[in-house]
Amino acid sequence: MLQTNSPLPDPEPTEYDKMVAGDWYRYRSGPELAEMTIATQRTCRRITALFDEDRDAAQELFVGMLGTAGEGLDFRPPLYLDYGSRLHVGAHTFINADLLALGGGKITIGRNVLIGPSVRLYTPVHALDIDERRAGYERVSPINIGDDVWLGGNVVVCPGVTIGAGSVIGAGSVVTRDVPPGVIAVGNPARVVRTLDEGETAAEGQSSPTGPSL
Repeated sequence: MLQTNSPLPDPEPTEYDKMVAGDWYRYRSGPELAEMTIATQRTCRRITALFDEDRDAAQELFVGMLGTAGEGLDFRPPLYLDYGSRLHVGAHTFINADLLALGGGKITIGRNVLIGPSVRLYTPVHALDIDERRAGYERVSPINIGDDVWLGGNVVVCPGVTIGAGSVIGAGSVVTRDVPPGVIAVGNPARVVRTLDEGETAAEGQSSPTGPSL
């Protein structure tokens, strides 16, 4: 995909179309973007209100607003999403409370993933030029989280990052670049501290002083 380094005036296509294509767009200018985020955020609040009284109804609302959702997806509210249709979650993944998935970039979470409390998934990249930033220009970069990944509590994943299958990200880490499969990464910025041994259990990873918290 061809991307310019700075925004260019372009009335067509719509701001939503530009966002989905990964081009520069003005997130405060497209009425369809505001309508989508308001509707998604309203649904998130309804899910939280319903969860204790009717968990099945809350589950149905959550799954229904996602782009795709695998069988056995489990979660705990509250949830904070901008665009539910841009989040894709695999089967038997668990999402703990206070997930924030920000912006309109596509976020793909694999199967059997553990998402710790207060995880933040950020897809927007704002313009560096001050005038362009004031005008509201941004573009989004996708996040990809592989199967069997474990994100500890308060992990931040930055735009454009891919985390390889089976990897573990320690609590409080800020992931600014891709993480290969089958490793433990911790810190700000997150760095690989060791490779997981074949057949190593999550409990063994947790026993490490750098292990995450779910």
